Amino acid sequence: MVNKWELKGKVDASSYRKRVLSKLNEDVFAPKELEKNLDIKMSHISRTLAELENMKLIKCITPELRKGKQFRITKLGKEVLKRVQL
Repeated sequence: MVNKWELKGKVDASSYRKRVLSKLNEDVFAPKELEKNLDIKMSHISRTLAELENMKLIKCITPELRKGKQFRITKLGKEVLKRVQL
């Protein structure tokens, strides 16, 4: 069972994780769109997406694509985001 409070702590510990998760709560985005909208370097976006995906807070809905993958927030991600200090 996933500890939601532990996940909340991990998201709270990183402004990048907070900002990316919050943006994905609005819509589905590709990494390039997140980079542009959040003004965060692609290297940070890529690492943050991988971290959030490993925590099961987001999901890639086009895993077969090499470029232009699309990401969305999961139900668990929405629950954790409600508890995060934005």
